[in-house]
Amino acid sequence: MEKVLFLAFTESDGALHKTALEALGAAMELGGALTVGLIGAEVQAAANAIANCGAEKFLAVTGPEFATAHYATDAAAAEAIARAAGAGIVIVPSSSRSARIMPGVAHRLGGRADTHITGLSPDGGKANVTRWYYRQRMEAVLERTQRPWILLLESGSHAPYTGASGPAKVEAMAVALGDAHRRTQVTGTRAPGSGGERQTIRPDAKLLFVAGAGWTKKQADGQIHGAEAEQLILDFLGGSGASLGGSKSLVDQSGEGQAVLGFMTHLNQVGQTGATPRHPKGLSTCCHGEEPHVVGWRFVNERRAVNLDPNCGWARGKADVLYVADAFEVMRHLNALLQEKRKSAGA
Repeated sequence: MEKVLFLAFTESDGALHKTALEALGAAMELGGALTVGLIGAEVQAAANAIANCGAEKFLAVTGPEFATAHYATDAAAAEAIARAAGAGIVIVPSSSRSARIMPGVAHRLGGRADTHITGLSPDGGKANVTRWYYRQRMEAVLERTQRPWILLLESGSHAPYTGASGPAKVEAMAVALGDAHRRTQVTGTRAPGSGGERQTIRPDAKLLFVAGAGWTKKQADGQIHGAEAEQLILDFLGGSGASLGGSKSLVDQSGEGQAVLGFMTHLNQVGQTGATPRHPKGLSTCCHGEEPHVVGWRFVNERRAVNLDPNCGWARGKADVLYVADAFEVMRHLNALLQEKRKSAGA
């Protein structure tokens, strides 16, 4: 097997994100001579955490210029590490930061880059790469002759590295930065929650909670209960720590003048034209479970749904359990149970 480079950016605290540990596990499984490359303000703690991964050497580009995402500096650092490693395959955890620069880095190196990789496996001294196309309706196994081959691995596609920590010998690399690399200055970060916004998308949550358009329709009493729907959902998200998803029909209502959930945006959309989250469990409410939506659940292992229609799409083999019930009643009961659990934990 040819040489493999695992390349990752450290977090603001100097550690590696879970997606990086997943990519490292995939890189180790390929079986080639492994080199680790790290970029960030400080990387020693991250290197120590994965010291026993079997890497032949640890390369690093560090400094305050590499603390935050910046195309010019990130690309220069990644290019320098890739050239020094001389690896034919480069495994990178997929993130907005890495996806922005790695295609450009591949061009500089005369190689190729593939994004949204969901599987890696060795096959007779070469790497077989799995990728989904057409919104997860088609799966392809890729091979390339161009090198280096840069692969951005999607989160949740491999078990994370869990080896013991230890002291790692890190080889620092110097990257010359000119005025052109410093034209853009990062002055701060604005994230949900810092300005009164609600954080509803939680990629690491164990549960995906999906709301459908039924929450904003007339209920049994002939009235729309949008405000109560918002409160029930927010209480559940707060009590359970779940991540929020939405059907296309619900998120589209904001542009149609209909009753909407104020915290729901197109970023929450799950389905063929939305996201494909990878949570262990999923609970759908007030959603019929039609194919364009359910395709976004492909990587959710355990699926449950609440719907008043016993013949909805979820009942046709698309959910492990379907509760034929009123979602309002179900969520009131669930929130009461969560509140009791919090009180018991506090006691």
